[in-house]
Amino acid sequence: MAEFLVARGLRKEFGGKRAVDGVSISLKPGVVTGFLGANGAGKTTAIRLMLGLVSGEGEAVFFGRPLEYWRNPSGMVGAVLGGVAGHPRHRVRRHLRMVAAGAGVPDSRVDEVLEQVGLTEAGAKRLSELSLGLSQRVGIAQALLADPPVLILDEPANGLDPHSIRWLRDLLLALAREGRAVLVSSHQLAELEQLVDRVIVLAQGKVVAEATTAELAARAHGRVTVEGPHVEKLADPLRELGAAYEATGPGCAVVTGATRFQVGDMAAEHGVTLHWLHEQPPSLEDFYLSVAEEEFRIS
Repeated sequence: MAEFLVARGLRKEFGGKRAVDGVSISLKPGVVTGFLGANGAGKTTAIRLMLGLVSGEGEAVFFGRPLEYWRNPSGMVGAVLGGVAGHPRHRVRRHLRMVAAGAGVPDSRVDEVLEQVGLTEAGAKRLSELSLGLSQRVGIAQALLADPPVLILDEPANGLDPHSIRWLRDLLLALAREGRAVLVSSHQLAELEQLVDRVIVLAQGKVVAEATTAELAARAHGRVTVEGPHVEKLADPLRELGAAYEATGPGCAVVTGATRFQVGDMAAEHGVTLHWLHEQPPSLEDFYLSVAEEEFRIS
């Protein structure tokens, strides 16, 4: 599968501190990639390096060429970096027409993207009148004006209510199905759970993990809830197996590091009666926390 964007060895320092340290990633068509990390992990700086908005080390190429070598960069990549920048008195439709003119896009495209992001009726609003959530939508509309094959969104769900977050997820999935490559950065992992096809985890400016959602499910441990009159008898055998056992109440416990099949077999082997056995699959948050904590212990 061809790679729409390849970034290699991105590095950036601020005041002698390495904010981005050797980040290398690639984006492929039809794939939504989650760029995960805590606040301060370096996500935004890495994105700005990819887009050439800040100087640093390394390179980023779109379809084999640096972005500045393309005659119309907005036709290669659309970026949403926290709402929309424009004169506060300009109305949404006028603002987008100005951006469209700069990108060589006809005015008719403005109404198309306003409808696409659900802002047809808000086109007459001034930018200063927009809520944070509406500003995010205008930013997405602006990114889509030149119909680029690559979309990069930095914390796009900020300021969105649950309904709008679901709308955003559906929109990005639809854009990926059209064959675009989509990169979404976020520190709010629950928002990405049903969206991404693969994840890249950033911690302290470094890529510490990269996997498809199927791979991360296999790598991270789920949580098994057990209930029974004598479940405490499983504590030592499970710990010998390498699992973690935590009592949560009388006759109740949570086991991590073992599957429900292993717990059930262990109970049968030791004659422990179970009244409840349930396994919760590992979440994106579980995976992120496991790899991020490993990185913090090493550093």
